[in-house]
Amino acid sequence: MIRLVAFLGNYGQEYELTRHNVAWQFASQLPFYGRFSWQQKFRGDYASVETETLAQWFAETGVLSKKDGSAPAVPSGAPDKIFFLKPLTYMNLSGESVGELARFFKIEPSEILVVHDELELPIGTVSLKWSGGLGGHNGLRSMRSVFGTQDFWRLRFGLTKPVGRDIADYVLSNFTPDERIILAQEFSQTNEMLAKFLLSTDENQKRILQSWSKRKIVEAEKK
Repeated sequence: MIRLVAFLGNYGQEYELTRHNVAWQFASQLPFYGRFSWQQKFRGDYASVETETLAQWFAETGVLSKKDGSAPAVPSGAPDKIFFLKPLTYMNLSGESVGELARFFKIEPSEILVVHDELELPIGTVSLKWSGGLGGHNGLRSMRSVFGTQDFWRLRFGLTKPVGRDIADYVLSNFTPDERIILAQEFSQTNEMLAKFLLSTDENQKRILQSWSKRKIVEAEKK
């Protein structure tokens, strides 16, 4: 089960709305984001929330609840708390921040969900993935370097790989207004999936994986 959610990105106002920071943008729109008590440690901003409390937040903010509106059940064997982290090392050294927190709290790579941007997926697509390749993503490369394995969970937001444009320039540029409309729809639907995933058993994780291995939320307008 997941004990740590790491949102990869670059810190600094100049990067706030860039494509490479889509994970941070996703984090900031979570309906319960304002309830986190962030601390600066482990070379990043991190927060920890009791799992029972997190389930209550899901219900109170309308993300996920039972039919009667009460909090969803926390499964047997769930961790007592879940950690959330935004590394402040810049993207290329993300794994160093994640590694420090994971070592301190004895969190295994298989208990980590990394949220990041993905060039190989079209914008409007969200993908939940277990392990696999790194796709040239420097944040994931840093994770592998620090942990010595690629066996961790990934939640990927598609960017659409540009044609005839420098990749670094593209990922460090801001989303267009039309793209931000697409992101809002992606984020809204992904909130519930994330909540279910954080409260799922290992068996249920596989079911969610099958449903969200490549979920097309909205088609980008072709110009």
